[in-house]
Amino acid sequence: MIKEAQKRYNAFSAELKRVFGCKVYRISLDAGFTCPNRDGTLGVKGCVFCGETGSGSYGIIRNHDISVQFESAKSLMRRKYKAVKFIAFFQSFTNTYAPIERLQKTFDSILSASDLVGVAIATRPDCLPLETLDYLCSLSKRTYFWLELGLQSIHNKTLAKLNRGHDYASVVRAVEMCKMRELNVCAHVILGLPGETRAEMLETAKEINRLGINGVKIHLLHVLKDSVLAEMYDRGEVTVLDRDAYAGLVCDFLEQLDPSILIHRLTGDGGHDNLVAPLWSLRKFEVLNQIDAELLRRGTFQGSYYSQNL
Repeated sequence: MIKEAQKRYNAFSAELKRVFGCKVYRISLDAGFTCPNRDGTLGVKGCVFCGETGSGSYGIIRNHDISVQFESAKSLMRRKYKAVKFIAFFQSFTNTYAPIERLQKTFDSILSASDLVGVAIATRPDCLPLETLDYLCSLSKRTYFWLELGLQSIHNKTLAKLNRGHDYASVVRAVEMCKMRELNVCAHVILGLPGETRAEMLETAKEINRLGINGVKIHLLHVLKDSVLAEMYDRGEVTVLDRDAYAGLVCDFLEQLDPSILIHRLTGDGGHDNLVAPLWSLRKFEVLNQIDAELLRRGTFQGSYYSQNL
């Protein structure tokens, strides 16, 4: 495995080590929020890739107070990794979809946790009213803060297929309002979405540059049990990428990105208990090693073709 300092992309883990002087671990939390795409406001089944507990939110100790979730996960990470500093990541569903009083009570409560150095909040671009944005701005002045925004794709035809319930213009508005408040924004992107070509995926990378987004999480399209996507997969309506194709696409995507953008993630998967496909994604370190090896083989880096986009 290539060391962080030798990575050919701008790794978020290295940035955290620079800022805090040690490796920082993220602890995923479930604050009990729902989503307008599940409570009947926009829909009831959610996005097609989302499972019963949300997308990519396995491993969380649910139905417990946030402080209990945090302390339990912290103890485990201390034993397993000798971890000393942590970021609280509010991951499940839409974590700004609630009255401002509940948001304040929820997020303020975690700030006093020992060894906490930051907070990350995952949400949808259409769930950021001005009052909420102003509160998040105040929160960012009290701790190291990231707002994680579900972008997935810039193409409205794809967003419709995913049953996102919003268009790309909503993303642009949300990012602009966040930039006005100097909030760090991490955009989530999925590669291998139904019907998208390689060129269309790379258009998303170029648009991320234009928007001035601070960080990116790259995910592969993976199929979770109890999701609409699982039903589509069983009917043969969607396919998933093989590992070689995915690693190549990630490298293509990185080569287009502004080299200053922090890369928070290069792959994503479900847990052993809820992943339908692709099963190769469970071998995360093999995937990451293949991406590193492919960039080395090509002789390219994050941003190798970025100047050509200006």
